[in-house]
Amino acid sequence: MKRRLSVAIALIGDPKVVYMDEPSTGLDPASRKNLWNVVKHAKRNRAIILTTHSMEEAEYLCDRLGIFVDGSLQCIGNPKELRARYGGSYVFTMTTSSNEEEEVESLVRKLSPSANRIYHISGTQKFELPKHEVRIADVFRAVENAKKKFTIHAWGLADTTLEDVFIKVAKGAESFNLLS
Repeated sequence: MKRRLSVAIALIGDPKVVYMDEPSTGLDPASRKNLWNVVKHAKRNRAIILTTHSMEEAEYLCDRLGIFVDGSLQCIGNPKELRARYGGSYVFTMTTSSNEEEEVESLVRKLSPSANRIYHISGTQKFELPKHEVRIADVFRAVENAKKKFTIHAWGLADTTLEDVFIKVAKGAESFNLLS
């Protein structure tokens, strides 16, 4: 209730600029969505400067995003621009039995020779596939063919999320800070 009350108080008097710090932290999903709708409606007539750790909140509410790492601005742009600039890959996930992991890696290498495995635990593997190397239709075709050869419990192909962008920018900034 305090979060929702703070947002309401901030909007009283029709200010031209409103600062909000983590406005939906700790709210249940329904309350969070309602609060986001209020903020989205309120931003039509004013500038709202928002700080958040939630990339979902940032994507829903913000027209422009700035990513800070250790107090230093690393990048700025709208969500689509940031995904294009720092994304550049699809995330392919597949879950099989543990003894079929090599077949999955072979399938991925055929689709994208420079694919990077970013996660691997007991049959579930996640790979980054550079967008310039792979077509979505080819991925679907390869998975359908693989289903005939071995059991696939689950699989997915996703575009880069803002969370992925944030992690990539933060890791890049950390690497830079360690070198300097």
